[in-house]
Amino acid sequence: MAWLLVIVAGLLETGFAVCLKLSHGFTRLWPTVAFCIFALGSFGLLTLSLRKLDVGPAYAVWTGIGAAGTAIYGMIFLGDIVSTLKIVSISLVIVGVIGLQLSGSAH
Repeated sequence: MAWLLVIVAGLLETGFAVCLKLSHGFTRLWPTVAFCIFALGSFGLLTLSLRKLDVGPAYAVWTGIGAAGTAIYGMIFLGDIVSTLKIVSISLVIVGVIGLQLSGSAH
């Protein structure tokens, strides 16, 4: 259950990063409101998951999902440049997160 919270928190991190972009420096109301909701939800769920999980792997999974998700979203929906190096780098982030999870350091 704790890992599910981390995964959802990571997806919410993607949401708050995208909303941060869409808020244009907090000058647009609804993306700013969505940023606040996603950020509170993401940090809240991460906090709850840390009651049961080691901080290192949980934080790595959370940031990995957020970073990879945000980059992928940007390339698909926001017109961010797609390059082979970017795709390889996102893949390495995902592989690194999986490696941490498989390292046995998690409960």
